[in-house]
Amino acid sequence: MTAPDRHDHHPEHAAAPEQAGESPASLWVIAREWTRIGTIGFGGPPAHIALFRELCVERRGWLSREEFEDAIATTNLLPGPGSTQLAIYCGWRVGGTAGAWIGGAGFILPGLVVIIALSALFLTGAPPAWVLGAGAGAGAAVAAVALQAGGTLLRPSWERVSGAQRARWCAYVVAGGAATAVAGQWVVLVLLACGFIELAWRRPPTWTGAAIGVHPWPVAAAAATTGGLGALVWMAFKVGALSYGGGFVIIPLMQADAVSHYHWMTSGQFLNAVALGQVTPGPVVHTVAVVGYAAAGVGGALLAAAVAFAPSFSFILIGADRFDRLRQNTRVRAFLDGAGPAAIGAILGSAIPLARALSEPWQYAVLAAAALALLLLRHGVVSTLVAAGIIGAVVGVAGGPLPS
Repeated sequence: MTAPDRHDHHPEHAAAPEQAGESPASLWVIAREWTRIGTIGFGGPPAHIALFRELCVERRGWLSREEFEDAIATTNLLPGPGSTQLAIYCGWRVGGTAGAWIGGAGFILPGLVVIIALSALFLTGAPPAWVLGAGAGAGAAVAAVALQAGGTLLRPSWERVSGAQRARWCAYVVAGGAATAVAGQWVVLVLLACGFIELAWRRPPTWTGAAIGVHPWPVAAAAATTGGLGALVWMAFKVGALSYGGGFVIIPLMQADAVSHYHWMTSGQFLNAVALGQVTPGPVVHTVAVVGYAAAGVGGALLAAAVAFAPSFSFILIGADRFDRLRQNTRVRAFLDGAGPAAIGAILGSAIPLARALSEPWQYAVLAAAALALLLLRHGVVSTLVAAGIIGAVVGVAGGPLPS
């Protein structure tokens, strides 16, 4: 396949790979390699990006370094799980539409199968004490993971702004954090509001949501949804299509609905769900399947996952050949300059309700140890959560107090 010129600013004239009739990889190869990455992809987006770079750029040469870096930059502009969108985009580049579907599914399904199986273990029946303890221990560390996830995003975001914009940046971070801490159910509206405020600040307020492809109907959906599968679909849609600023921002988007509003899970079970999303391979958005399982069993888990990942497929299949235009769209960037800092604040603010969900003194000790390991000693998230889970399992086996 002839690689498109990355300096061509008229992407509407570029043909998708399948239109050109060329494909540098068979669909079998895409299925095998993307499934391999979905199976071994522990560690979140940094690990996923490194694995796809090694496969597509360094080992196979399907994409140039410049094309791959451009793909990362553009998927970072899109709402939803960035590493999943990168996986789908790479599949599209090397195998057309079929490659996008097969590659995306290969990347998503291994971790999804694992997390649904673990959901059944943690959320149904009467699991043994060591299982409950492991969940309580790993869940105790989740608030520290939230602080670490938000903290790693703060500095790069701050360095991208200057002058008077920094005052607005601080306001957006505070707004996102406050919304998560006190009104979690409505945090998505705060993210959208911050984006539109920044958009209006830079240009006269003659624009509407349609100017950047965001419409007011999600607000109507939020108000109209009253429960049942409709509520589950709306929650999953927020996770997949309205989450800005990194994978962990899905936590505040889900927590209020899952625990406080619809009572699908207890606070302790939600902590388990977040921990499972972190220690299983693939995208952290898999966490939505645990919430879906709690709401409606295996069918609910599959429904929630399908709704959460569908926007990522849509963004790539509809707009991949227009990525150059998206990167240069000043309106999109202005919106994200407001929504992005608010999302970082939401991630940091989520540590408050996550910590409030703890109920046993030993869990607070685990939280303190996890914060030390992640924030000061710079240990990895997966290893920290596994260690916290082991501590909890020991407490459970020893007959120690476990959350009810």
